[in-house]
Amino acid sequence: MLCWIIGAAILFYLTFILPAQWLKVAHVRHDCGLGIRVLQISDLHAERIRVGCARLRRLIAEARPDYVALTGDFTEEARCLPKVRQYAEAACAAGVPVFAVLGNHDCRLPPQALDQLVRTLEDAGVKVLRNEWAEAGGIQWVGIDDFESGKSDIEKAFRGTDPEKPCVVLTHTPELVLHLHRPYKYLMAGHLHGKQFNIPFFFLFYDMGKLARSGVYRGLHHGKYGPFYISAGIGQSEINLRFLVRSEVTIHDL
Repeated sequence: MLCWIIGAAILFYLTFILPAQWLKVAHVRHDCGLGIRVLQISDLHAERIRVGCARLRRLIAEARPDYVALTGDFTEEARCLPKVRQYAEAACAAGVPVFAVLGNHDCRLPPQALDQLVRTLEDAGVKVLRNEWAEAGGIQWVGIDDFESGKSDIEKAFRGTDPEKPCVVLTHTPELVLHLHRPYKYLMAGHLHGKQFNIPFFFLFYDMGKLARSGVYRGLHHGKYGPFYISAGIGQSEINLRFLVRSEVTIHDL
């Protein structure tokens, strides 16, 4: 009986826990003519993350990106803000520009705690884009707030941008691409965790929007106005387990 229990525990660990800490570094090459490397980290979920902060710092140093993009869902618990600060500092340690947008879980924080989250990120050196844009390296980095939470304001985010200059869009919920009727060079999102439990037809029963129901829930895709990438995320939502999909950090060569 003891052997069966041990065997079941090992199987559970290998099936559900190991994928959450066995980090996958996904490499995406898409020639946008920008000549840059962007390292994307999405869905940190500081209360449920199994990838260590030091490991992330080393990975960024080895990848040598020109920019780092943080595409939302840092935490929904104010008690985890010090931990978010540690990961934000790791993201900024390479000394390259770091841009971030907020996710639906961040928006569950009380207003005061949400403001504190933004301050925590910015104190670490992150530029948080809340329906606004910033220029770096001749590229307009457009950050659009979370669509699922009803915080997105596309017109405001693009206001003042130069149509002659390239735009890279950062957002959290990829469903936004169905409502974004502006050309862009590239868009990065997260939110769907690549199906955290990679079960067939999962999104037909667990509603995560039209895009997910149509089978678009991770990886590189091509929309009418430009290519977009959906990260499988580095942390876990709701339950600290994964099934047949590993935690992910993505390197985009654009």
